Amino acid sequence: MSRISHCFEKLKADGQTALIPYITAGDPVSWITVPMLHALVDAGADILELGVPFSDPMSDGPVIQKACERALKNNISIHNVLDMVRQFREKDTTTPVVLMGYANPLEAMGYEAFAQQAQQAGVDGVLTVDMPPEESGEFLPMMDKYGIDTIFLVAPTTSVERMATIAQYAKGFLYYVSIKGVTGAASIDVTEVAAKVALLRQCTDLPLGVGFGIRDGQSAAAVAEFSDAVVVGSTLVKCIAEHSDNPEALPEALASLLAEMRHAINARDMAK
Repeated sequence: MSRISHCFEKLKADGQTALIPYITAGDPVSWITVPMLHALVDAGADILELGVPFSDPMSDGPVIQKACERALKNNISIHNVLDMVRQFREKDTTTPVVLMGYANPLEAMGYEAFAQQAQQAGVDGVLTVDMPPEESGEFLPMMDKYGIDTIFLVAPTTSVERMATIAQYAKGFLYYVSIKGVTGAASIDVTEVAAKVALLRQCTDLPLGVGFGIRDGQSAAAVAEFSDAVVVGSTLVKCIAEHSDNPEALPEALASLLAEMRHAINARDMAK
């Protein structure tokens, strides 16, 4: 059983919702990424989503686009990201780590080389935004070979038939995008998202995570009412940008933000 599956099973048994924070590797400086990851776990993260910097992050809004720009100025490559995961694993061997990014860096590295090195580093899953199942013929077998869960996105415009198709290829969990647009673009319509998540549940037994548009404890708790995981990114990355001149303060600043969401989610879980 993968770390991701084990994590969700344990949380389900405890009646808890997973909290999944996202940060971009190497932003604002490379040496602070691993301390930030540990701080997020200490603040209540169940799974970590680590962004692989890319020059054209098409699904991301300005906040995460700028984070990628800062990281790329630091010459952060996929190899550096894997090194960060290795360093993280020196102290934490249990928290699942998912790499989120785009196909180009993985294709450039070679799918098997990436999968092998990702497994060795301690990566548990990969979410490749611009690689739909139909284009994953070479990618999926390599991830399976090395035990890397392949996580796919489901959009608000996705039909039920398409949801079922995507679910056939997914492992670990499915990520429902709660808004039409890029990350950080808008506030979510909780009622509409809940209805779409209910439809998605008819297509899969996988845990369902919801992300995009979750900004604070209130919105996190609202989404926790009907999801298995709450994914938060832009709010944390915005905090990183605000502290970019003082990176030493970032672990504590991020932990404070995430702890508020963890508290709100826990309160909602207890009330279910």
